Amino acid sequence: MADLLAQKNILPMLIADNGHPFDDPDYVYELKFDGERCLAYVDGKKTVLQNRRLLLVTSKFPELSDLHRQVRVPCILDGELVVLRDGKPDFGELVRRSLMSNRIKIEFAAKQAPATYIAFDILYYQDQQVTGRPLTERKELLKKAVRENERLAVSRIVEEKGRALFEAAKTMDLEGIVAKRKDSSYTMGIRSKDWIKIKNLQDDDFYVCGYIHKTDAVTSLVLGQYEQGHLVYRGHVTMGVRGESFHHILRQRPIDVCPFAEVPRGNDGAVWLFPELVCTVSFMERSAGGFLRHPVFKGLRADKI
Repeated sequence: MADLLAQKNILPMLIADNGHPFDDPDYVYELKFDGERCLAYVDGKKTVLQNRRLLLVTSKFPELSDLHRQVRVPCILDGELVVLRDGKPDFGELVRRSLMSNRIKIEFAAKQAPATYIAFDILYYQDQQVTGRPLTERKELLKKAVRENERLAVSRIVEEKGRALFEAAKTMDLEGIVAKRKDSSYTMGIRSKDWIKIKNLQDDDFYVCGYIHKTDAVTSLVLGQYEQGHLVYRGHVTMGVRGESFHHILRQRPIDVCPFAEVPRGNDGAVWLFPELVCTVSFMERSAGGFLRHPVFKGLRADKI
């Protein structure tokens, strides 16, 4: 096999969804940080950051270009790229920075809102691939390899007490936790149930204001909420839109006029409905503009139909 450090084309191990926190002595638990998954190739002379789509992102985050100075041996790290504000990840700021292309603006942002790389695994240590070793061994190698500072941190683990860590994540309003089998190997590019993602989701009620057929099999619902007597656009939900609730929505009589004060951008092809059906949607967080991140349709409110 070609040397992994030289290849720089590794797809990270993927995480399975579960949904419910649990306690198990065969697992360790970590906080899940809301950022961008990246592999860090650090060889003693330079740092290369590559996201899960194999795109190089080092130039977007110049403050992380010296991570190799914080490691004791050549290695490949897996972790999360985050921008922290008041000790919590700010995903919106991370996205804003990821979209920048102007060098001067990038350098200014690096000083105003610097990113941090939080490493949680190691794939290559010194001159050896270590993906086949148990997670607990890799965690020890990770601690040996990394000297932490403000730009490079190592994710802490909690043994056995997944429920308690999940409650702590909820209290801190973090994304959730990840449960990992202690004996799990690192399977590159494969989604494994050895790693389980448990998200901290919110939910709220929204009016169904219309829908858009994206394909024959995929339909997005247009969501709205009232603020001070005015219907406000809250975006779309696609995930989970199916079943009897969905068919009930499709049976509603369309209206000719958009129920919002003006047609929201990207909704020119919508089928509009009178805003009377109320649905519940779970989501991770709201953007500054009130839109939902990772929304999932849970169904119509039976008491509102």
